[in-house]
Amino acid sequence: MVAAREVCHRVRRVPIDPEDLPSFDHLEQLADRMGIELVTVTLDEVVGRMPVAGNKQPFGLLHGGASAVLAETLGSTLSALHALPERFPVGLELACTHHRAATSGFVTGVARQIHVGRSTSTSEIVITDEDGRRTCTAKLTCLHRDSQP
Repeated sequence: MVAAREVCHRVRRVPIDPEDLPSFDHLEQLADRMGIELVTVTLDEVVGRMPVAGNKQPFGLLHGGASAVLAETLGSTLSALHALPERFPVGLELACTHHRAATSGFVTGVARQIHVGRSTSTSEIVITDEDGRRTCTAKLTCLHRDSQP
């Protein structure tokens, strides 16, 4: 007899429980170096925050690349929730629009799915400063591979 979850996986993809995400605590990760912490991880959204301090460009503003790292971290995590365990998500395209500068405190990103398919998923990630002002809007598309690279 086949378990109900196995039958369900063959009929349609069932998202992974956020508690079942793999742990990479034993490896040095870019998100750790940048101080990114996940605040909320659900199937609907992934919320994370990052300090501005230590992630600035030479003129004292939050580096645009740091916003991109935060966006890709949150969007990839959200895609993993929907692709794993059958498929493995990898970033395919990231586009960021930087609206305003952040100079201190933390920025918070919220990733929400725009599209979830079998082979790709696309997320919108909105990053705001501590006053709730939008600093960056990003769109991330992930490819869902059959195997881990």
